[in-house]
Amino acid sequence: MSKLSMLSRHQHNQNGMTFLEVLIALVIMVTGILGAVAMQITAKQGSFDAMQRSLASSLAQDIIARIRANNPDNLAAYAANDYGVTLNAEPGLRCKAANALCTPAQMVTNDIYEWELALVGGNVTAGGKNSGGLIGGRGCIAQNGNALTVVVSWQGREEIKDSKKSAGCGTAGNKRRQVVVQAFII
Repeated sequence: MSKLSMLSRHQHNQNGMTFLEVLIALVIMVTGILGAVAMQITAKQGSFDAMQRSLASSLAQDIIARIRANNPDNLAAYAANDYGVTLNAEPGLRCKAANALCTPAQMVTNDIYEWELALVGGNVTAGGKNSGGLIGGRGCIAQNGNALTVVVSWQGREEIKDSKKSAGCGTAGNKRRQVVVQAFII
């Protein structure tokens, strides 16, 4: 019998895959699945970080808009450090309704309360606990004439070098993130 006919006959007898081939295919498939899962985790973490930064920027713009709309002549009353450390009691007179007649001081109290509520996530609760807002969210407002600087700080997931740009705002540390927004109120 020639080698060709023996080889041909041997190939006909082989049906299915060997155990080694199955193991190799399984290793390749599991590696691909693990890579896809790792990619999803990284994307979800990046999405969370981006959401926190977007929320901080939105909160800074929110207080600036409140000041412009409600009380532009009373800038100095808004200037303070570390809003959001403890949530103040709810103001007795809520200046939300169109017919609510509030003094400038009451408007400041109401605006600050609403802003702090958003900073600490008190406007979104689950199981009696704050579930919205920033992680360790703090806000600072500095005023210089008509110039307003709003700093929103929060705690990120991973450590980075703390820039200490606004050292008095938020808890200093390698996880602190900050958004600084400057505006003029006329």
